[in-house]
Amino acid sequence: MALSESVVGVLLAGGKSSRMGGGDKCLRVLGGKAILARIIDRLSPQVSDIVINANGDPARFAAFGLPVVSDSVTGYQGPLAGVHAALEWVRANRPGVEYVVTVATDTPFFPVDLVRRFLDAPGDASGFRVAQSDVGVHPVIGLWPVGLAAALRASLERGERKVTAWTKAHGAVPVFFSPVEVGGKSIDPFFNINAPEDLASAEVFLSESAS
Repeated sequence: MALSESVVGVLLAGGKSSRMGGGDKCLRVLGGKAILARIIDRLSPQVSDIVINANGDPARFAAFGLPVVSDSVTGYQGPLAGVHAALEWVRANRPGVEYVVTVATDTPFFPVDLVRRFLDAPGDASGFRVAQSDVGVHPVIGLWPVGLAAALRASLERGERKVTAWTKAHGAVPVFFSPVEVGGKSIDPFFNINAPEDLASAEVFLSESAS
């Protein structure tokens, strides 16, 4: 099966963005375009489809022309609930797809070969993979078998929310990604924009890469 036919991309946009002052930080502008637009451009060649996981009014993402899937488990339960919603969406709408790849919507420099490297990584046959870099494991950046949907729902209904603990308990294999060069700087490939100073740093990286 071709790469683009085997994986659906899921953009996890359900965070509360408290350190950015609230709102959807993925809609903040970086280098003249929304962070979310940059992430869509980076992920699109790697997957068959992209969906956005977000709660609240989906109209705020209408300009991107992508399906918006809200959490199906009640109560804000963080990224695990977003992953579960995405797995359920794929089961219902793309029955031939085996995996979803999840990407946080505040990581504009993630690898352009992320999905290929997840699929090619050694490990058990389940295909469950999570990203790792020099700063540690990034469990919200991962390749999730669609078959995990039922187990994930059961965990959420028990109140489990810790994505790192859940991925480890269910056998996710870490895949290491080296630093990337952006604007002459070596940075973590999963550099995330959590606060205004992070957005300022990302602007510097982009401006220097264009000079």
